[in-house]
Amino acid sequence: MVMTGTPHLENRTKQALTAMRKILRKTELNSKALMRETGLTPSQLIFMQLLDEGQEQTAGNVAGRMGITQATATALIHKLESIGMIARRKGQSDRRQVWLSLTPRGRQVLQIAPDGVHAKFHSEFMALEEWEQAMLVASLERIAHMLGTDDQQDVPAVLESSPAMAEAS
Repeated sequence: MVMTGTPHLENRTKQALTAMRKILRKTELNSKALMRETGLTPSQLIFMQLLDEGQEQTAGNVAGRMGITQATATALIHKLESIGMIARRKGQSDRRQVWLSLTPRGRQVLQIAPDGVHAKFHSEFMALEEWEQAMLVASLERIAHMLGTDDQQDVPAVLESSPAMAEAS
């Protein structure tokens, strides 16, 4: 790709791309560390963290809070159940409803899971003034639009590297 314009503007483009690459690299390193420590992807960890509130929750509730479709949640549930992290049971009054809870093994894994980029970002982001948060969100949404991501549905608020995303389901 050939960049045209003044050297100053080309430098800003380079700075923006470098900043995005740093974010992607940190995300990739976080995913690898999490997988090494727990065997989980960031999506799986966040799903489990949402269940870690003491009570059973419906799959739909967790999917809604995580910002994913029911189909994506179902894939995560199957994976987490198959590795012994969560348990599910059918609802008594409505057999279509699925209730989820962490297993003892799931609780143990959550205790050893390192704080990742999500926790650090959340902490730092919440410390910003409201106008700064809004400005950053608007900037990030604009970048996503510039990169042509408007057509992507079901994109959870989870930072993970590409290989980890494939393993999420």
